[in-house]
Amino acid sequence: MRTFDRLPTREERPYVRHLLLTQGAGIQVSDDDLADILATCNHLETAFLSGVPDLSDRTLVVLASAAVHLEGIDLTSCKEVTDVGVCEIAAQCAGLQWIRLNGVVGVRDPSVSLIAKTIPHLSELELCDLPLLTASSVRDIWMFSRKLRRFRLSRCPQLTDQAFPAPGNGVSSVSLTTMSGAGKGDRSEPASWLTLLPPLILQHTAENLRVLDVSYCNKLTDRAIEGIVQHAPRIQTLVLSGCTSLTDAAIERVCNLGDFLDVLMLAHVSNITDKALVQLSRSCTKLRCVDLAFCRRVTDLGVSELASLPNIRRLNLIGLRKITDNALFFIAELNSTLERLYLSHCDRITLDAVRVLLTKLESLRHLTATGIPAFKRKGVHRFSEKPPLGFSEQDTFFVFSGQNVRNLRKFLDKEHRRRREAEDKCIPFTPRSDDAMDLY
Repeated sequence: MRTFDRLPTREERPYVRHLLLTQGAGIQVSDDDLADILATCNHLETAFLSGVPDLSDRTLVVLASAAVHLEGIDLTSCKEVTDVGVCEIAAQCAGLQWIRLNGVVGVRDPSVSLIAKTIPHLSELELCDLPLLTASSVRDIWMFSRKLRRFRLSRCPQLTDQAFPAPGNGVSSVSLTTMSGAGKGDRSEPASWLTLLPPLILQHTAENLRVLDVSYCNKLTDRAIEGIVQHAPRIQTLVLSGCTSLTDAAIERVCNLGDFLDVLMLAHVSNITDKALVQLSRSCTKLRCVDLAFCRRVTDLGVSELASLPNIRRLNLIGLRKITDNALFFIAELNSTLERLYLSHCDRITLDAVRVLLTKLESLRHLTATGIPAFKRKGVHRFSEKPPLGFSEQDTFFVFSGQNVRNLRKFLDKEHRRRREAEDKCIPFTPRSDDAMDLY
C-alpha cells in the first residue's frame, strides 16, 4: 500500500510499504503523530518525510527500529535532524539503496562516514546544502560506496580537491605546492588538517557512477575534475555549475568521457572559452544537453560547434552577451533536433534571426527570450507566457512554449511577407500587432 500526503489509518499501517509526505503539499503532520504511526509500520520500504519539517531524531530512531526492510529515505529540509538520527538509520537499515539528506544542516562527517561503511548496496546519495560536510567523509564515500549510480554534493562550501580521487598516481604540482607551503608559515591561509590530507589514491574505479553533481562547490579546481573523470569514466550527467575556479583544462579532462557523456552543466563557469567547447563537441558526440548560462567568454564559434552535435536537444545560452544572429543561423542550418533553447539576456539577437531559426527548427517547443530588446516589438508579447508573480520587469519577460512557439513563427513569417510586399510596391512598411496581411 502507498499513502500520499496523509498518515495511514490504524487498519492500513501493517500494509503500508511507501509513505510519501512531500514538502509544499500543505499537510499538517507533527513529529509526535508520525512517531506513533511509524512504530507499527513494520513493512515500510520507502519513506519521503520532507513534508514534516520538525522531524526529530527520536522519530528516526523509531523508524529504524520498526522498518528493518527500509530501502529508501528522503529527509530533505528536515533541519531538526542531526547525526544521532542518521547514524541510527545507517546502523539499523543495512538494506538501504538510496538516501537524500539535502538541507539537513545538522549532518556532519561521522554520520556520512557511517553510511559509506555500513550500507553496501547504496546506489543513490544526495548530500546537497550541507555546510558542515568536509572532505573527510566524502573520501569514505568514494572508497566504500562502490555501487553508487547517483551522487549529489551541490552547495557544500567546505569541500576541496582533497574530497575527490587524485589524478594519476596522486602526485601533482598542486598537491606538492600545498604540502610544501604548509610548513613555511603561509600567512595568507593557515594550514589545517583538511589541507594536509594525502591524495586519495584508489585501486578501483567507479564503473557504476552515472550522475555526479558538484555544483557551486567553489573551492574545486581542475585537478579535482581530472581525478573524477579518471576514477568514474562512465559518467553520463556531470553538473559543474557555479564552480568558478574551473578553466578550459577541466573541460579538456571531461572530454575523456567521450560518448558516455549525455548532460553537461557549466552555468556561471566564466573561464570557459570557445577552445574548450570545440574540443568538447568533437570528443563527446552524444551530448543531449549543455548549459552555458553566463559563460561570458563564449562566442558564436563555441555555439556553432555545439549546434553541430547530432543529438543535442537542450541548449542554454542565457547571458552570453557576445553571441549574435550568426549563432542562431548556425543553429538553424546545423541542427534539426533541438527542442529547448534559452536565449534570455542575449542583447544582440534580432527578430530576423529568430524567424529563420523558428522556420528551420520544426521540433523546437520551448524558447526563452527574456531581456532581449528586439522582442519588445508590438504583437510579440501576446504569444508569451505570463510572468511569475513578483517579476520586476513585466515588459521584458518572453517565454514561448508549445503552440505559442508555432504561433510566433507564423506571426513573424507574415510580417516578413508584408515587409517584402511593401518593398516590392515601394510602400513605407509599418509593423502591426495583429495577423492581418494588408499593408494599410
